[in-house]
Amino acid sequence: MWSLLRPGLVLFIILTIITGLLYPALVTGIGRLLFPQQAAGSLIVKDDKIAGSELIGQNFSAPRYFWGRLSATAPNPYNGMASGGSNFGPLNPALLEAVKARIAALQAAGSQPDSLIPVDLVTASGSGLDPHISPAAAYYQVERVARARSLSADRIRQLVEAQTEMPLLGFLGEPRVNVLKLNLVLDQIR
Repeated sequence: MWSLLRPGLVLFIILTIITGLLYPALVTGIGRLLFPQQAAGSLIVKDDKIAGSELIGQNFSAPRYFWGRLSATAPNPYNGMASGGSNFGPLNPALLEAVKARIAALQAAGSQPDSLIPVDLVTASGSGLDPHISPAAAYYQVERVARARSLSADRIRQLVEAQTEMPLLGFLGEPRVNVLKLNLVLDQIR
């Protein structure tokens, strides 16, 4: 009996060591060597403190900051451990209520009440954690942020333009603005 079990057990141990220990250690080492910032979570450090990650949205709600997309992670917004969409279909009353609440919040904060609101300001992304908004969504908020900070709208528009990331290789994806990075640049203006 042992002669039948021994080869299978030895193979199980060898494959466990290779696929469970050696391969993950090798891939982690290569990642940390070639992409140290990304392998560490793409963290943004400000004043020797972690301000957040480039990859996970943050909950900004003060009028002096740009607001990101809604988070679909409940009950805590932008919870990386609960990544996933809300699974609300376009006719779901809960989605409609969330959109109405966000529209009301944007209008109450004074973000161009007479213009169309970009869809990414009133809906969550597929992961519920998207750190980016479209340039249109950023420009929509310029007047509110400028007023709240007593700065010119032109100055804020220049910051949005400077922080707009173009598509990868010029054609993969859409232009986007990382909300955390933009807000950190805003905080540096006196």
